[in-house]
Amino acid sequence: MAYWQDPDAATLKIPTAIIAVQFAASLCIGMLVGIEREWANKEFGLRMFAFVCVLGMLSAHMPVGLAVVAFAGVLLLLASNDVRNFINSRPPELTTSVAVLLVFVAGYLVGVGHVFTPVASAVLITMLLTWKVELKKFAGGLTLVEIRSAVLLGLLGFVIYPIMPNKFIDPWQLINPRSAWVIVIVIAGIGFVNYVLLKLYGTRGVYLSGFLGGLVNSTAAAAELARPCGAPDTPLGVAVAALLLTILAMFTRNLAILAIFAPAAVASAAAPLLVMVIGSLILVERSRARGKDTPAEIHVELPVSMRHVLNFALLFLLIQVASTLGVRHLGKFGFLGISILGGLVSSASTSAAAANMVAQGQLAPGLAGTGVVLASLTSALINLPIVQREAKNPALTRRITILTVELTVIGIIVMLLREYHWLLKF
Repeated sequence: MAYWQDPDAATLKIPTAIIAVQFAASLCIGMLVGIEREWANKEFGLRMFAFVCVLGMLSAHMPVGLAVVAFAGVLLLLASNDVRNFINSRPPELTTSVAVLLVFVAGYLVGVGHVFTPVASAVLITMLLTWKVELKKFAGGLTLVEIRSAVLLGLLGFVIYPIMPNKFIDPWQLINPRSAWVIVIVIAGIGFVNYVLLKLYGTRGVYLSGFLGGLVNSTAAAAELARPCGAPDTPLGVAVAALLLTILAMFTRNLAILAIFAPAAVASAAAPLLVMVIGSLILVERSRARGKDTPAEIHVELPVSMRHVLNFALLFLLIQVASTLGVRHLGKFGFLGISILGGLVSSASTSAAAANMVAQGQLAPGLAGTGVVLASLTSALINLPIVQREAKNPALTRRITILTVELTVIGIIVMLLREYHWLLKF
C-alpha cells in the first residue's frame, strides 16, 4: 500500500526523493500554465500559478482540514481579484480563475502520487488557453449542421455502438455489426478532426489546404484545388505541390487506418507507402521552390453527417463482403482485384475493410497490406481525370500526371521487391 493510501500516512516519514520529485513536477505544471497567462498579461502569471500548484501538492500531505483551508484561500484570492476588477470597471478573468483552480487540483494529484493525470491536464489546459483565438474563430464560424455533426458523432459512439450485436448475423460469416461499427466510428472521428483542422488552418496557404483536404477526402480536395491552381496567374510549381500534397495525405491516412485496426499488416504496406510519401515530399519541395505559396480556401463535404456516415457504412460493408467472397472463391488475386476496384471509389473504405478482415482472422496481414497499397495507387491515379476536367490547364495536367505516374511506378517496384519471394513462388 502506498503512503498516501495508508490511514496512518500522517505518521509516516515520506522519503525525501519523493518529495523532491513532487516539488519539481508541481513547479513545472504551474509554470507551464503560468507562462501562457504571463504572456497574455494576466495578473495571475508564472509565479502565481507555480505557487498555487505547489500549494496543491503540499495540501495532499496536510490533514484534510488544512487542505480545505488551503483550497478556500485560493478561492478567496480569486474572488478578491474579481472584486478588484469589478471596482476598476474591468471584466472578470473567469478563464484565469478556472485555470488556477485546475492547477491547484493538478498539484494535489501530484501530492497523492499521480503523474499522468496532472501532467496531461496541464498540457490540455495550456493548449486551450493558447488556442483562444483559433477556438473562438472556429466556434464563431460553426454552422448548425456542423454542431449537429458533433452530436451525431457522440450518438454513433456512445449510444448506437453498445447496442450493436457482437457476432456474425448472417450464415455466411460476412458481417459482424459491432466490429464494422467500430470502423465507422473511428473513420468518422478521424474525418471530423481533419475537417476541424481544415476549417481552422485551411486558409493559411494552398499547401496546408492541400494536405488537410487530402486527409479528409483526397478526390474532393484535388477537385477543389484544381480550379484555383489551374488559373493562369497561379505558378505551376505551387499548383503541382498543392495537388501532390493531397496524394501524400491520402497515403498517410490509409497507412494510419491500417496501423489502427491491423498493426500486423503495417509491415507489408509501410515500405511502398512510406517511399511514395518521401518521394512526394521531395517532389513537393522541388515544385514549391519554383513559386510562392498563395492563400486558398477549399470546401469539402462535412464527413460526419447522417447521409455521409450511412454511405460510408454501406460502402465499407459492400467492399468487405466483396473482399471476403473474393478471397474465399478467387483466392489472393480476387481480393487484390476488389482492392483495386475499391480504390476507384474510396481508398479509405477499402483500407478499413482490409484491416477489419485481418482483425477478424479472415485475411492474411501481408495480403491486406498489399491490397491497401493497390487501393491507394488507384485512388491517386483516379484523381488525374478530375484534375484535367476542373483545372483546364494542359501544362498542369501534364506535369501532375507525369509525377503521379512516377510515384505509382516507384510504389509498385517497392511492393514487388517486398513480395519477390511470393512472386517467385507463383
